Amino acid sequence: MRENPPKISVSPAPAVPAGPVVNEDHVDHEAWLQPIPESQRTRKVSGQFWIWAGANLAPINWVLGALGIHLGLGFADTVIVLVLGNLIGMLLFGCFVLLGQKTGATGMVLARAAFGRRGNYLPAAIQALLVIGWCAVNTWIILDLVMALFGTLGWVDPTAQNYGWKIGVATAIMAAQVAIAWFGYKAIAAFEKWTVPPTIIILAVMSAVAWFGMKINWSYAGPAGNILEGSERIAAMSAVMTAIGIGWGITWFTYAADYSRFVSTEVPKRKLYLASVLGQFIPVVWLGILGASLATNSGEIDPGKLIVQNFGVLALPVLLMVLHGPIATNILNIYTFSVATQALDITISRRKLNLFVGVFSLAAVVFFIFQEDFAAVLDAWLIGLVAWVAAWGGVMLVHYFWIEKRWPSDPARLFDAVGTKRLPGVNPAGIASLLIGIFATWLFMYGLVPAMQGPVAVALGGWDLSWLAGGLTSATAYALTGPRYHRKYLQVPSAEATPVSV
Repeated sequence: MRENPPKISVSPAPAVPAGPVVNEDHVDHEAWLQPIPESQRTRKVSGQFWIWAGANLAPINWVLGALGIHLGLGFADTVIVLVLGNLIGMLLFGCFVLLGQKTGATGMVLARAAFGRRGNYLPAAIQALLVIGWCAVNTWIILDLVMALFGTLGWVDPTAQNYGWKIGVATAIMAAQVAIAWFGYKAIAAFEKWTVPPTIIILAVMSAVAWFGMKINWSYAGPAGNILEGSERIAAMSAVMTAIGIGWGITWFTYAADYSRFVSTEVPKRKLYLASVLGQFIPVVWLGILGASLATNSGEIDPGKLIVQNFGVLALPVLLMVLHGPIATNILNIYTFSVATQALDITISRRKLNLFVGVFSLAAVVFFIFQEDFAAVLDAWLIGLVAWVAAWGGVMLVHYFWIEKRWPSDPARLFDAVGTKRLPGVNPAGIASLLIGIFATWLFMYGLVPAMQGPVAVALGGWDLSWLAGGLTSATAYALTGPRYHRKYLQVPSAEATPVSV
């Protein structure tokens, strides 16, 4: 792999962002940040469905479904929030999918237009740090659940600490994740294509056993003698809406274009949009409803207890599903970390970055195994911090679906090197709008740790409207200030573009 890639110039006003002047069929376009040429894109959208479905067929989603019952909501209220919230969140997610297909650029390269060539370092750094955290937490969070299933199978004593077993399982999972992400998009798409269908079959069997063979209280309205009403009920519903409703769809905004950029521009937008949105919506709502229905009996939210209590006879297939969950999700985290880090103009190949995040995340997982309380706190912080995406999404939606519609620009400029005259070094409108949106998000957030509980949310009795406040505030601010800076840089002709590093 070339450590010092050559410089090339952008041709005047290309229809598709320019690539290296070599035979494209023999170039690794994923090694460095550059547009994916049409010749290396796929015309199948099924891969997008399997990628997003696989990322959401994870234990965390049925645990979050049980969260509504745990917070005191009835089953019907929990289902309403899951369906309505995810419908809104995923419909917005689909917009970012289309941006990747249109430009061939990753999410953090797309952001250069809104935040500036150097100004984009801020959101790119936030994204890179968050996906490291998620990669570690997603691996750690299933280890107790795996030990519970091992105990059901008679392999370990589930009451023991099992540190050696946990470290061994975590190492195996992390190695698999890094190996798949190492080979890039095609390997990720192939893994999801061949593993998601059997995982769905296991989920279908689990659902059938639960819904037809167990005592599910479909009319459950809340804990006996303490059914939530009025403001308390709305507060609980807003918390679930943020955790696994609209908030869940929002957290995927920054990932969307990283994978849809491999889809041909000849594929109808509607087809790609529906495949991606349904890939997200179906498993999240399905698992959420399953978790909520299981929790109606005991109010239990702990994943290990939920599974062992309800699916002991299915321990082995459920174990396979549990192990698949973090791998299917974290291969996206590892890949997105590498391209987000490269957007910081760090000249390290994607594969070397994959190895780094794998080793670093495994070290964090081992630390978490011995520091359970710290890991739980970090998990709570991550859930709160991802709300920054609402503010980022507000800026990006305004830029690409309003400003770029009125004053179109050449997408090739996104790949110009630092110092280009076609992009601002720092776009003060975008940065200010992002920071204002993040602040508004915090004001209306009612997170799991005190520092993540904003004064407005506290004054409202725990209503969490963080996603709405952050998104609307940043979008409004950027709509008022963004057009001026965008039009200024449209005056530079394409022929004057700065060379692109690939």
